[in-house]
Amino acid sequence: MSLTAAIGFATFYAPPQQLAAKPFATGESRGSLIEPLPDVEPSSNAFGYSGAVQMRFALPGDAVEYPLQVHGDPTALRYVWRRLSDSAEVGVPMQLVSDTLTAPQSPGFYQLVLVRDGLHRVIDGLTVAVLVPFNEKHGPTLDGYRLGTFPGERHREDGLPEGFVRIMPNVADLAITKHLRLADFLSRDGQTTWPRFAAVDPKVLDKLELVVEQIAGMRHRRSAADTGEVQVLLSVHSAFRTPLYNRHVARAARDSRHQYGDAVDVAIDADGDGRLTARDTRLVAQAVDSVESEHPDLVGGMGVYTGH
Repeated sequence: MSLTAAIGFATFYAPPQQLAAKPFATGESRGSLIEPLPDVEPSSNAFGYSGAVQMRFALPGDAVEYPLQVHGDPTALRYVWRRLSDSAEVGVPMQLVSDTLTAPQSPGFYQLVLVRDGLHRVIDGLTVAVLVPFNEKHGPTLDGYRLGTFPGERHREDGLPEGFVRIMPNVADLAITKHLRLADFLSRDGQTTWPRFAAVDPKVLDKLELVVEQIAGMRHRRSAADTGEVQVLLSVHSAFRTPLYNRHVARAARDSRHQYGDAVDVAIDADGDGRLTARDTRLVAQAVDSVESEHPDLVGGMGVYTGH
């Protein structure tokens, strides 16, 4: 028997204004020599409020925010995308004029590459996931994967996922956040064919990481002798559920937010004693309240239930 905290949302994600960056920030040059291609890294606000979100999502060819910190002269910088699956650069270099870039045209996972004077530099730390658009779903299936029918799909109601992350075995371990991997969002539906697909809402990622950060802070304050980083252990019990699978989950609501990727059920050993007890649930609830108080745009629901 375990106690599990379910953190979920009922609103579609829009990047908060506080995360919007200037076109791109410039810093002091790291040396006295002017380099043909300056040092560039994602800005601190590229990783969400928590600083732990490592993936951004976009539809093919749509705008995607990618704030950058440029250490040096940003003049005449261009960018291209590097596909993770084969390290190939796709498309032609485009002029870098702001932190809003144009996503690649094909679904997949990409790194940003900056280009100038024939030099290419890969920017590490933030992956862009280009989604498979929802309208490529035909009936209950998408590329052979059985998703089922979403509530409201027959009437094309608002609130349906814009698209899905396409997951193959070789990318299942790819980091979404500091504590989450793509595999955590695979529906536990027993299907074994590939590709698999999942809806993922960035808002739930950021909130979960903030909750973990709050819990780590609580434990650090209680242990004056602990000067190192506090490790908070968590286990994802359920994230994305296909509508087909959701129908067979006991006590699951027909319109469960798990179908839209904006709810995650996690078990967190909040007090660090190696057990999951009611005390852990109370500490998680306290952390959620603190996060929601500090970030009203992340307010969502939290439920506690018991399960085997």
